[in-house]
Formats: sequence, structure tokens, C-alpha cells
Amino acid sequence: MAHEIERKFLVTPGAWRPDPARGTRLRQGYLSSDPARTVRVRIAGDAAFLTIKGLTRGIQRLEFEYAIPVVDAAIMLDQLCHRPLVEKVRYREPYEGHIWEVDIFEGDNAGLVVAEVELPSATTPVVLPHWVGVEVSGDPRYFNSNLVLHPFTAWRRDE
Repeated sequence: MAHEIERKFLVTPGAWRPDPARGTRLRQGYLSSDPARTVRVRIAGDAAFLTIKGLTRGIQRLEFEYAIPVVDAAIMLDQLCHRPLVEKVRYREPYEGHIWEVDIFEGDNAGLVVAEVELPSATTPVVLPHWVGVEVSGDPRYFNSNLVLHPFTAWRRDE
């Protein structure tokens, strides 16, 4: 059985700068945004994936991911997925034995920058890089599937 165990943080503005040559453009959409079972289609660079995720409990959930043809993913994104699509550039940053994925969102979620780290267990200790700020692991507003339903640019400034 596949599990995803992940912690998510906002990136402190101005504390981290991306290397433009190292980013991967991601375009993703959701066939289902039901919290109990999300189904995502993603094109990441020149590869594509179909991902099924279960209900998040704490910082973990079931996750199954399968490579699919890019042409099929493009059709699903263009014709079947909820709008708006999630568009972002992902950077992978090694730090203290972990790989952090930093996402700079674009489009309807422009202005949002989030760092995630996947862990082997929910109790794995993590040394936080100086550029991470508030942890948002338990805040469903930051789930990508919810950013489709309520994009970051539509949030009130006090959210």
C-alpha cells in the first residue's frame, strides 16, 4: 500500500531565491476534488501522471501514481478537469538529508509559494531551512485540490 507523508510550509518572502535553470513547469487538474478521493492529472516537464489520493489524516494519506502518455494528459487537462488548472514551477532543494519541493504558483494562484517535504514516517524529525515559515500541513486551504475550488488570488487578505 502506498502512503504519502508530507509536511507543508509557506516560504518566507525574500528568504529563498529560485535558480530558474532548475525549475520544472507543472500543469495539473482534478477529475475529482472529493476530499475522500482526489484524482489528479499532471504534466511535469515532458512526463505525465495520473494520481489518486485518499483522505488526509494528519500529515498522511494513501497515494497511487501512474505514468500516462503526455498527449492523453493534455486532453484530460483541456477537456475533463475542473477549472482553474493549477499551474506552478517546482524546484527541488536538498537540505539536511531531505529533498524539499518548493512550488511557485502562477495563474489563479499567483503569489503563493509553498515548500513541502515528504517523509518516511509521521514522526521523522525534520530540520527546517531558514527560508520556511508557517507550517500549513493541516490547513486544507493549501491542498492543491482546494486551490482549484478557491484560488489563492480570490482569498481575502486576512485569510
